[in-house]
Amino acid sequence: MADNDDVTSGARFRANVPAPSNVFALKGCGSLDWGMQSRLTRIFRPATGRTVMLAIDHGYFQGPTTGLERVDLSIVPLLPHADALMTTRGMVRSTVPPASGTPIVLRASGGPSILKELSDEQIAVSMEDAARINASAVAVQVFVGGEHETQSVHNMTRLVDAGQRYGIPVLAVTAVGKDLTRDARYLRLATRICAELGAHFVKTYYCAEDFDTVAASCPVPLVMAGGKKLPELDALNMAYRAIEEGAAGVDMGRNIFQSDQPRAMIRAVAAVVHESMKPAEAYERFVAPKAQP
Repeated sequence: MADNDDVTSGARFRANVPAPSNVFALKGCGSLDWGMQSRLTRIFRPATGRTVMLAIDHGYFQGPTTGLERVDLSIVPLLPHADALMTTRGMVRSTVPPASGTPIVLRASGGPSILKELSDEQIAVSMEDAARINASAVAVQVFVGGEHETQSVHNMTRLVDAGQRYGIPVLAVTAVGKDLTRDARYLRLATRICAELGAHFVKTYYCAEDFDTVAASCPVPLVMAGGKKLPELDALNMAYRAIEEGAAGVDMGRNIFQSDQPRAMIRAVAAVVHESMKPAEAYERFVAPKAQP
């Protein structure tokens, strides 16, 4: 029986100390459920609200991309330096060590290879399996202006509905077809459509002119796609400009794993994203990796 003499005294309730109001600072995500917010904080560092995602999902439509022939050798050593890993469920189960602790953004759409019409994708992973893998988010390609535009948008909205049930955010990846231009007008259209229809964050390309209008018109976090391999300093400059103009992070693949020094490169990118380091200084970290702590 409880000892009535040990009842907590009133002083311990600290009635004069107000309860904290924990406002979720990530753009456009303050009204999401607790589970959604928790998963997003795995991807976006709470201290900066930014992320460095490492994209290695290229194989789902183009096979063993240069630099990804042996993911166990080329990518696994980089996991401690990535805020999140964008990959496929096959690679997660076959190669990614569960003990790495790196959050997974799981590729959930697919179908055609580079030999076919890429916009003809379907949902390729159930949200239940994403939960089983403990994914922090799922990613779906959206081909605004593509031959199968409506189908790809429907893929995204179905995943958003499923994500609401499981508490798993959806990343919409805007894809630019061969006949479309990566200018601000198109990117504003594509990213806004994805956000309006429920995507919790959006990945898109950088454009040299008016990228700030793309980021400003997207009401959820915008993550810049790395795109094709560039010289390291050019890639760092692109990342810096994207962050300065409103991006909440980068999702780089080839500009990291195809570098001659992938580990040094991902650390240089992280310095740009999380420390707002100038590209020239970050490049010095890249060329002199042994001097890094």
